[in-house]
Amino acid sequence: MNTYEKGWIAFGVLITAVFLAVVGYFGFSAGLQPPQKVEVIDPTKLASDPRFSKPRIEEIVPGEEYNVYLVSRMWTFIPNQITVPKDARINFYITSPDVVHGFHIVGTSVQTMVIPGYITVISARFSEPGEYWIICNEYCGQGHHMMKAKLIVKEV
Repeated sequence: MNTYEKGWIAFGVLITAVFLAVVGYFGFSAGLQPPQKVEVIDPTKLASDPRFSKPRIEEIVPGEEYNVYLVSRMWTFIPNQITVPKDARINFYITSPDVVHGFHIVGTSVQTMVIPGYITVISARFSEPGEYWIICNEYCGQGHHMMKAKLIVKEV
């Protein structure tokens, strides 16, 4: 191996080490951690879980906070229409009994994956009244393109 090859190999190793050090430093200094409290659920027993046997919108603090229990299943969201007041905190609890689905509220930054066996929790506030589409953005089979729901944000 000649001197130039050794130099380029050393340069490649050095750049890789610097990259990993920078990513590691900023990851730890910002306190980035993987989710710690992930709730699991048996996807075959959703019908016996009181939260998901009848998916619904639950008022926690009237006009201020709501929990939405949602099931993503092959080509549909249950419930497929959700109505909430403007500026309320909405906590979405989502699970799936079958395959991996996506959950994206079009026109917002609300987006997550829904994995069978886990309860995905994501919170949001909507300051603009209107209708928002909820779509699946993970391919889940032949009817994937029809998988949608509607979120209606109403003026209080």
